[in-house]
Amino acid sequence: MKPRETGWRHLMHSTRYSLKGFKAAFCNEAAFRQEAVLCALLLPLAWWVGETPVEWLLLIGSCVAVLIVELLNSAVETVVDRIGPEHHVLSGRAKDIGSAAVMLSLLMAGLTWGLLLWQRLLG
Repeated sequence: MKPRETGWRHLMHSTRYSLKGFKAAFCNEAAFRQEAVLCALLLPLAWWVGETPVEWLLLIGSCVAVLIVELLNSAVETVVDRIGPEHHVLSGRAKDIGSAAVMLSLLMAGLTWGLLLWQRLLG
């Protein structure tokens, strides 16, 4: 049995796998591409909308949270699809729950951006 890698070697391999995951999500998941582009467009705007480091963190963090949840949802969908193409109630439920998580993260990001933008424009 091969000994488990640790230290820098492990970090390098983990980083490579993570970048491979980003590439797979961007190439194969339209929703992730759309959210990544929107996030990239919003990030510079965060410096104008937010007035404090905490507000910047909330704005940027809400965008990153959407991407994280979308990555997890895409992973769930990929595993479910790998199991088989036939419809199964549990497969559908898993996909629906993942979709609900994405929706909640989008709502939270929209609320965060909306409230801080409102405060900036009217405050």
